[in-house]
Amino acid sequence: MKTNLLTLLSLTLLLSVSSCTIEVNDGTDGGTVTTPGATSGILPEGSKLPNVITGSLTVKKGNYTLEGVVKVADGATLTIEAGANFIASTATTTSLVILQGGKLIATGSASEPIVFTTTNKTPGGWGGITIFGKAPIKAVNGNATAISEDGNTITYGGSDANFSSGILQYIRVEYAGKKIGDGTSETNTFTFYAVGDGTILENLVAYKGTDDGFEFFGGTVSAKNLVAYGNYDDSFDWQDAWSGQNNSNWFAFQTVTGNFGMEIEASANIVNTPPKISNITLIRDNNTNPEVAGSVEISAIQFKRQGTGIFSNVYISGYKNTGGKNAYPILIQDDLTNTNQVLTSKVLVTPINQVNSDNIGIWGYTETNGGKTFPNTATVTKVSLPAGAWATVDGVNLLSSL
Repeated sequence: MKTNLLTLLSLTLLLSVSSCTIEVNDGTDGGTVTTPGATSGILPEGSKLPNVITGSLTVKKGNYTLEGVVKVADGATLTIEAGANFIASTATTTSLVILQGGKLIATGSASEPIVFTTTNKTPGGWGGITIFGKAPIKAVNGNATAISEDGNTITYGGSDANFSSGILQYIRVEYAGKKIGDGTSETNTFTFYAVGDGTILENLVAYKGTDDGFEFFGGTVSAKNLVAYGNYDDSFDWQDAWSGQNNSNWFAFQTVTGNFGMEIEASANIVNTPPKISNITLIRDNNTNPEVAGSVEISAIQFKRQGTGIFSNVYISGYKNTGGKNAYPILIQDDLTNTNQVLTSKVLVTPINQVNSDNIGIWGYTETNGGKTFPNTATVTKVSLPAGAWATVDGVNLLSSL
């Protein structure tokens, strides 16, 4: 027994000083399986993502956990394959953050999406996905950089409009919006800071977060097939002169609690490039109220602080006067935005089909009544999105109202 014990101790010592990865042939690709906590190779199923990823880490189909702020460092790549499911911890501040120069290659499918959720399925449980790119921004006073609002206090803004932060396809993020350090502000479900147009954003679902579904802070990235369902604040939001030019098929369904369908500003920069979006559907369920009772945040699309946008084929339903305030298809919050952007055709929303709503055909103006109206176009229909598990939660088809 003494001899066997010594042999065992010798073997243990040998293993302890060897590499943290073990070369194995898994019968498929002969990849490297990585021990939990390492930052390159293949993460074993059931493991927790390491909190700092500095190499090339691959996550295959299976179940995993996310605990704490997970950061993908400059030069690192996190690859997530179809069918990977993550349970985010709500016991601590948890989020997935792609730092400037890092990449996320997350390619799910309609039938096997990549899902981030929580065990208790309560909105506000974790911090969602945040990406920092290298594209230009125009922050307050035209500044080329700014400090992030996500609690990480990271400087963002760059000069490479075409930079790629990776690929995000068929991803569903549930129950995000955790409060940050000030105790009052929340994180968004998807947040894009200065993300460049080389990044691919397609078929993404923001489900029941307590802040915005999707928010863009400057950058040039475009997004297709977005679903914002049941988010407490705005479904879509941007500032810092975001300028994506190839956006299409955006769908928001607001239910129970929700503010604006879209909140748009350019951080008070008169000179900015209007983003372009074709095919937008905004639906407000009849049981929906703003976060603050009596708030004016009940209109479909709001422009303020020099916000711009060129939108075509817009379908709006269910935006009705609530709490003594008027709900409009388009609301202009200040005279400067009206003078510098609306009257110079940098705010265009046409054609529109507005149904089951109040103030049909009338733009709203918080300060001076600009008097803008539009003809209702019944030929504009709801967006068309691919069916599948990517847009289904607990057996509920999120696209059923389309």
